[in-house]
Amino acid sequence: MNFVTLRNLPELVAAIRLRAREQRSSLNKAVISLLQKSLGKRLRKPERAVYHDLDALAGSWSKEEAVRFEAALRDQRDI
Repeated sequence: MNFVTLRNLPELVAAIRLRAREQRSSLNKAVISLLQKSLGKRLRKPERAVYHDLDALAGSWSKEEAVRFEAALRDQRDI
């Protein structure tokens, strides 16, 4: 991990603190975010895995089964 020390930035620190408060993040995260935006860089979010192991079950209920299931849920939603 690399570290950077910045000195003599009183006006910037106040603005960064305000930004961090608005974003509800730490001062460090606010600085990183501002640097990334100013340099046109963004951290990529990890791609979410897509699973297809239950695809065969989707849409496989009969109308009667769906009605019974909805009726069972209706009773539980009253609680």
